[in-house]
Amino acid sequence: MAKKKVSKQWVHEHINDPYVKMAQQKGYRARAAFKLLELLDAEALAKPGDVVVDLGAAPGSWSQVMRQRLARHDGTVDGTIIALDMLPMEPLPDVTFIQGDFREDEVLHQLQDKLGDKKVDLVISDMAPNLTGVKVADAARFQHVHELALDFACQHLVPSGALIVKAFHGSGFSQTVQQYRQYFTRVVVRKPQASRDRSSETFLVARTLKQA
Repeated sequence: MAKKKVSKQWVHEHINDPYVKMAQQKGYRARAAFKLLELLDAEALAKPGDVVVDLGAAPGSWSQVMRQRLARHDGTVDGTIIALDMLPMEPLPDVTFIQGDFREDEVLHQLQDKLGDKKVDLVISDMAPNLTGVKVADAARFQHVHELALDFACQHLVPSGALIVKAFHGSGFSQTVQQYRQYFTRVVVRKPQASRDRSSETFLVARTLKQA
């Protein structure tokens, strides 16, 4: 009974959510687009000519935002956007999509083929693991996702590049921030207005790789 009540409450909030309505008006595939827009504006990130990799891209709203940010006045895109996800994603103009798990060598080889000699300016990740409801287990899963994104960024970013990754306050959060600070000169925690107040969701923005 309680579950049914929560479900009805979520549907009601979703329908009346101003960001959901704005996403529909602007043609974004998800309200998450506004989270990325806020983060990019706050950090003055993404400019024409950039090479961007979107990890965990489906349904594609973050790739849509990147396409807009890299667009010239005539609407053509100046830059490269490569999106990866284990789930299928409806095609987007000027976005190269690779379906698969980026932890697998085959998928990484596909990405390398698409990149060619290019290094990446910005890695964005709205990934979240499947949760069990068990705090310790879920914290470990999030830690794993954060480590994967960090490892990927360290291998592919230009020295002045940036990484934006979803995180959640809770067990292991401070350790994740410390881990990122070992590799980047600047790491900030940001919670966009589009992120629901009651959610522990937040985002890490890591910039400029430290010299080895």
